[in-house]
Amino acid sequence: MTDQADPAAAIGPIDIRGIMAALPHRYPMLLVDRVISLVPNGSIHAVKAVSINESFFQGHFPGRPIMPGVLIVEAMAQAAGVLTVETMELRGSGKLVYFMSIDGAKFRNPVEPGCLLDLHVDLIQIRGRVCKFEGKAMVDGKLCAEANFVAMIADPPVD
Repeated sequence: MTDQADPAAAIGPIDIRGIMAALPHRYPMLLVDRVISLVPNGSIHAVKAVSINESFFQGHFPGRPIMPGVLIVEAMAQAAGVLTVETMELRGSGKLVYFMSIDGAKFRNPVEPGCLLDLHVDLIQIRGRVCKFEGKAMVDGKLCAEANFVAMIADPPVD
């Protein structure tokens, strides 16, 4: 967490409408369903309800559906995007949060249909338009994935 984090400033829950106001992602790429709590300049706890109806389960893997690890990391990055938008007060600005890099990704346990995927992301550092994060994805208190990643705030593309 950054030094400015104030747990008393926690906000949440944030429903899907609030998430869609913060992120440009839409189905089938929107991978955050609800924010439980968010501490600006600090951390976010968000959730993804993993359903058998997810399109990726058709091919990953037939007979043994498992959420792809890259999508678990994407869900953590989207949670970080919501945290960034709220921390930097970017809602409605048109600014985008772009995923830049990932380090130390580890996958510990599979994520299967019917799970509630808990996404815990800490904001480690903000330097100008670049933010560093640590993320963990858990199911029922068991670590499923973890990663460190970096994102950049950018202007939207010009048409």
